[in-house]
Amino acid sequence: MDKLDLPESEWRTRLTPEQYHVLREAGTERAFTGNYNDNKADGIYACAGCGLDLFDSADKYDSGSGWPSFTQPIAPDHVTDHRDDSHGMRRVESRCARCDGHLGHVFPDGPRPTGLRYCMNSVSLSFRPRGG
Repeated sequence: MDKLDLPESEWRTRLTPEQYHVLREAGTERAFTGNYNDNKADGIYACAGCGLDLFDSADKYDSGSGWPSFTQPIAPDHVTDHRDDSHGMRRVESRCARCDGHLGHVFPDGPRPTGLRYCMNSVSLSFRPRGG
């Protein structure tokens, strides 16, 4: 996959301030405030930064965390994992494989069959209804 590597000035032009904060500065939106936490529509969630398809609604579930949660990415090579020791915690950060945008974190407390919870920021995603 081709990487999308843009100067920060271009990212600031392309993204809203909140998207920039989350995708480029590894920020986090407040729980229960994102557009997609309660979205039950059938479709595909893509990176808000570069448009790469990341998650399928068939793998979305209500984790009760306040952020959209998925059991797995749409393809294993579309989301990359990175060690995150910030805020005094050891976590695994999830990033878009194409643009390296911060999406959220993955935790080992999800449902079967994967046992994973990809806990994503709504602002880092866009949604496209299936067939649309």
